[in-house]
Amino acid sequence: MSDHPSDPAQFPRTAPPARSVSGGLYLVATPIGNLRDITLRALDVLSAADVVLAEDTRVTAKLLTAYGIKAKLERCDDHTSNRAAEIAIGHLKDGAVVALVSDAGTPMVSDPGFIVARAAIAEGLPVHPIPGASSALAALCIAGLPSDRFTFAGFLPPKSAARKTALEELRTSRQTLVFFESGPRLKDSLTDMAEVLGPRDAAVARELTKLYEECVRGTLPELAANPRCDAPKGEIVIVIAPGADEVASEADIDTALTEAMTRLPLGEAASEVSKALNLPRKMLYKRALELQGK
Repeated sequence: MSDHPSDPAQFPRTAPPARSVSGGLYLVATPIGNLRDITLRALDVLSAADVVLAEDTRVTAKLLTAYGIKAKLERCDDHTSNRAAEIAIGHLKDGAVVALVSDAGTPMVSDPGFIVARAAIAEGLPVHPIPGASSALAALCIAGLPSDRFTFAGFLPPKSAARKTALEELRTSRQTLVFFESGPRLKDSLTDMAEVLGPRDAAVARELTKLYEECVRGTLPELAANPRCDAPKGEIVIVIAPGADEVASEADIDTALTEAMTRLPLGEAASEVSKALNLPRKMLYKRALELQGK
C-alpha cells in the first residue's frame, strides 16, 4: 500500500508551513547516519521541545548542534527509563512539549523509551509519532527480497544455543525476517541461521546511509562463509527470505488427524488440520473417514 495519496490533486503546490507544536509526547525518528535524513517535522518538534529525552545525550547534542537547536536534554536509556518517565509525565501534565529520541532511527524499535510512552498513554496524555529514518525498513527496501509481509525480530540472543532456539521458533514463518546484529557476532549468527533456516536467500546491510554503506546478498551459507561478513564494523541489519512451504507427509497427516479426532468431531478435526497443514479440507475429511473406519 502506498504511503501517499493516489490523486495528484491532493498534493500541495508548495510545501506546507510549519505548524505550532502543541503539548504532548513526540516520538521523533532521527537519522541513522546521514544527518540530512532528518525531517522538517522532526526539526519543528525538537526546536519547540521543552525537554528532549535521549538514549545518549552526547549523540543527540551533536544532532541538535548541527541544526542550531538548543534544548534541555535528559537521559533515557535502559537504566534511566523509569526516572525519564517521571520527568516526562511531570512536564506533560503542565502542557509541555516532550520529545523522545533514540541514538538513531525510530524510537522504541529495539531502543529504550517504551516505559515512557506507556506511562504517558496510561495517564491519558497525548502521544504523537514523528516518523522518519528506520534501518530495518531501509534494509528491507534494498535487500531485494519480498517486502509485502515481514517479521522484525530485533536482536537474537548472543549465545548459540539460545539463538538457535529463537530461530527455530521463526523457522515456519512464511514472512521475510529482519534482524539487527553486531559485527563481532555476525558470522556466528549467519552460521546458526544457515543451520536452522537452510539455504534461504538473504542480505546483510551495513552502515546504511553512511559513507561505507553496503549490502551483501547471497544464500545464508554463502554469507556465513563470505569474508565481508566476518566481524565487519558498523550497524548491521540481516534480511532473510521466507521459507518455502513444507509438504506434509502421509504419516504427518494421519498423526495430526488422529490426534485432532480425539478432541473434536470428525468435520471439525478435518478443518483444524486443514488450516494447520495448509491442505484441502475435503481431502482431509475423506482421510479422516478412512481412519475412523479402521
